[in-house]
Amino acid sequence: MTATRSGLVHLVDRRPQLSGEEMVAALVPPPQFRTASFDSYRADDDYPSQREAKERLIAFAGGSAAPPRTGLFRRAKKSPQMKPGVYLDGGFGVGKTHLLAAIHHAMPARRKYFGSFIEYTALVGALGYKNTVDLFRGADLLCIDEFELDDPGDTMVMTRLLGELVASGTRLAATSNTPPNALGEGRFAAQDFLREIHAMAESFDTLRIDGTDYRQRAVDGHAAVLSAEEYAENMAAASAAGAVSDDDFHELVAHLAQVHPSRYIRLIEGLSVVGLRDVGAFDDQSAALRFVAFVDRVYDAQIPIRATGVALDAVFPDEMLAGGYRKKYLRAISRLVASTLA
Repeated sequence: MTATRSGLVHLVDRRPQLSGEEMVAALVPPPQFRTASFDSYRADDDYPSQREAKERLIAFAGGSAAPPRTGLFRRAKKSPQMKPGVYLDGGFGVGKTHLLAAIHHAMPARRKYFGSFIEYTALVGALGYKNTVDLFRGADLLCIDEFELDDPGDTMVMTRLLGELVASGTRLAATSNTPPNALGEGRFAAQDFLREIHAMAESFDTLRIDGTDYRQRAVDGHAAVLSAEEYAENMAAASAAGAVSDDDFHELVAHLAQVHPSRYIRLIEGLSVVGLRDVGAFDDQSAALRFVAFVDRVYDAQIPIRATGVALDAVFPDEMLAGGYRKKYLRAISRLVASTLA
């Protein structure tokens, strides 16, 4: 699908398709992390775990110097043997995806892949389990961002897939989110991860990364809302320079149900701004979760959002935020705030 170079488009008119080969080709770090490195990771001195995690991941990627000798004729101490997998446990916006991309870039590997949990499970759905295993067999590294633990079926498939790949020599790096400042709730994320992938637990070292959400360090934590007039002016100016989408919020949410989440990246292809009119709160959890997946792709592509109606950080009602998908909704809120202020 060739995107319009400039002017207004409507996402509800797009019916994107994505082949298995295209899905594999897309397994690279998202645009904002294409040049991510360990050197460019800004560890917060107030949270020593960030620097400690960075140093251990440099070693995991094969970039650490040899341990110093302790005497003139003494042998250097051996570094502790690292497991084939690392799991980065931490809250939103502490740099886990940056570090994951840094591993991908730094590891001297011939075959390496980087994708979100949903991208890998979508690939299994498109190619079949056996073909997916055959595709990745012999790969040096698999990076899995936002490992999801709330779908037992998908978790079981991924655990089985990773087990087969580790047995053939593949190394793994994974992240998932925990809510910040959640009265200890996040402290058990690593235990949750290891319990759910129990068959693979011994293959992972877990690294806790504490900190505050860098996306909200310099903002008030609320998504920007435009008036109808401001929205029209923004859309007109942006569409003169590039392709801009303009959709009624509820119509777009309904359209997302007709598009597989693995194709959301193609849905927003070529856009410079995403426009949402008359935003309203969700009353259907399935629709809310599809929107979360859509927000992830918009954020990964670093596309600003302009919106009218209800503030986008208020679209998930309290009962949803108190439920089992709390982590996903909090992550989406963090990204929506950043996207509307971009």
